[in-house]
Amino acid sequence: MKERIDVLLATYNGEKYLKEQIDSILNQTYKNIRLIISDDCSKDNTPKILKEYEKADSRVEVHFHKKNMGVTKNFEYLLNQVESNLYMTSDQDDVWLPQKIEKSYETLKSKKADLVFGDLEVVDENLKTIYPSFCDYMLLTRKIKKQINSYKLNYLYNCITGCTVLSKKKFLKYILPIPDTSKFMVQDFWMAIMVGVHNGKFAYMEEKYIKYRQHGNNVVGTDKISHGFSKFEEVRNHFINVKLGIFGTYVENNNRFPKEIQEINTRAYEYFKGLKEKKYFNFKGWKTYHELYKNETFMYYIENFCILNLPLIGKVLFKVRYAILKLLKKR
Repeated sequence: MKERIDVLLATYNGEKYLKEQIDSILNQTYKNIRLIISDDCSKDNTPKILKEYEKADSRVEVHFHKKNMGVTKNFEYLLNQVESNLYMTSDQDDVWLPQKIEKSYETLKSKKADLVFGDLEVVDENLKTIYPSFCDYMLLTRKIKKQINSYKLNYLYNCITGCTVLSKKKFLKYILPIPDTSKFMVQDFWMAIMVGVHNGKFAYMEEKYIKYRQHGNNVVGTDKISHGFSKFEEVRNHFINVKLGIFGTYVENNNRFPKEIQEINTRAYEYFKGLKEKKYFNFKGWKTYHELYKNETFMYYIENFCILNLPLIGKVLFKVRYAILKLLKKR
């Protein structure tokens, strides 16, 4: 028999889609699983639904909390329950295609990987396709293919969607505890960066084995927040605050990074912190900027360089671009 895989599912007020998701996990072609569910004080019918599944299937194990922990600590709790050598993470409102676990396991073994992740099909609440490829829509595909063998894949921003992940337990010693000081450093981001910087090998599946449901109440989804801004200053402040949250988390946990990465963590944080004071031009830290962004596309590199370092020029370009998009009714 193939080895057991622990599947982790964090729940909170998820009654609407929960049965569909749990059924899709329990009906996988790969049967040797342990579905560990941690409920964070749901106030709807979620606890009742979970008790029914725990009673009906011996593979289901449910944990109920007496005090609300929040999504990060609930996920951390689940990671602490992992006993098998392999584990997967799941959202409460998606649908897994029948071969998701089997194909993830086969990929991990054939590629001799430590963490497998994949693309997703983005669907609405009725499972109708919105975007055939999440990675294409979020402009991640090129980065994934180019940086798949480097921790830099997930260093500047998150390219790995947690609900697609199959990973090895041995990396939990680096992942736990999960920092929760910044809303921009979500749990799957941290999980993947810790695997990457500690020499874990990534493998990517282009096939979509998840229907990634978007319904307006997702904790993390496909929204591109900066698209909602009408002023250049809002976009620039958002970009800087996101990076301060990410690199601030890195610096706060620098002792958990290898020595050679600790220095760039600190330089990057100081670079983004210095940008806060620059309203027109910034001439400091360009070497750091290049080191961080050199693996991005040329246009991404130039656009971000103007936004961060040449805001006076970036503001003019933003106004022109925004006017064009309004004419095209894309804003």
